[in-house]
Amino acid sequence: MENLNSLLKQFKVIPVIAIDEASDIVPLGEQLSKNGLPVAEITFRSDAAAEAIRLLRQAQPEMLIGAGTILNEQQVIAAKEAGASFIVSPGLNPNTVKACQKHNIAIIPGVNNPSTVEQALELGLDTVKFFPAEASGGIAMLKSLLGPYTNIQVMPTGGINQNNIEKYLALPGVLACGGTWMVDKSLINKGEWDTIGQLVKDIVAQLAE
Repeated sequence: MENLNSLLKQFKVIPVIAIDEASDIVPLGEQLSKNGLPVAEITFRSDAAAEAIRLLRQAQPEMLIGAGTILNEQQVIAAKEAGASFIVSPGLNPNTVKACQKHNIAIIPGVNNPSTVEQALELGLDTVKFFPAEASGGIAMLKSLLGPYTNIQVMPTGGINQNNIEKYLALPGVLACGGTWMVDKSLINKGEWDTIGQLVKDIVAQLAE
């Protein structure tokens, strides 16, 4: 997990991808890698997710690939077998956490209040996703949440964009933020790879300043 955290910290922004056609992941992954962001969280919101992870792992073996919106052990197994290196879940389900521990794959579960943070700590986790970030009170809520829990690392996701990401990243304890704007589903479905590439290049440059 330590190695995963240092990679996430290095990337600062994690593209959260919902994909309808698994084959679209190959040109998408190419744009991410060549524009300085060789990382992807592919969400299990469509039937194409596991196949997309498999194709991306083949095409970009060095890329950091996570599986998002994981809700149960079957999806944990499917994601790991497809080549995912880590799991992200929208909430904190102890069964899903235990399944990841059983199958030896890192998990970053979603939390948005002190009770779920304490549940995560009880399960031996110190890295969580603050989700849905903006809808749960944004920066102010996250600041308050991090106050009593100084040892946790957080990946805020949900409602984050190029205008507010730096405010999140400035908070101690924030590793990286999940974002969808540079990999918008409508751009993927239209095959607008150059537009995606430019959006990726822009955010990488912005966060490097």
